Amino acid sequence: MPPRSVPRLVAGLVLCLAALLTGCSPAPSPPSPADTAPGISAPGRTHGMGTVREARLPAEARATLALIDRGGPFPYARDGVVFGNLERLLPLHQRGYYHEYTARTPGEGDRGARRIVTGQGGEIYYTDDHYKSFRAVLR
Repeated sequence: MPPRSVPRLVAGLVLCLAALLTGCSPAPSPPSPADTAPGISAPGRTHGMGTVREARLPAEARATLALIDRGGPFPYARDGVVFGNLERLLPLHQRGYYHEYTARTPGEGDRGARRIVTGQGGEIYYTDDHYKSFRAVLR
């Protein structure tokens, strides 16, 4: 009869062989639906923040996106200015990376609280509370 340590040795060798054949890293997690959605504006750039599909944005925000896509003209003098990301809620980049645009808020006499912020890498963010929070826009 073999010593009691032999089955443990065999089991250990089997585990090592299995690890070598399959790799030591865990299996990759499946991509989230947001990252695999057709036409996503910036895959993998949501950095854990919430997301919103373009079709679910208010009509005024979608109209602003259409103006951005066309290159203007924009109704507000501040549309297209550099967004400083002073709140540091968006991924950090050098100054000038982000630009902001007004998404008109119905009933407001001024620009209101809604903004679209675009990044040079093609990412798009939406805020409806004047930079207190952002959601990445999925196109």
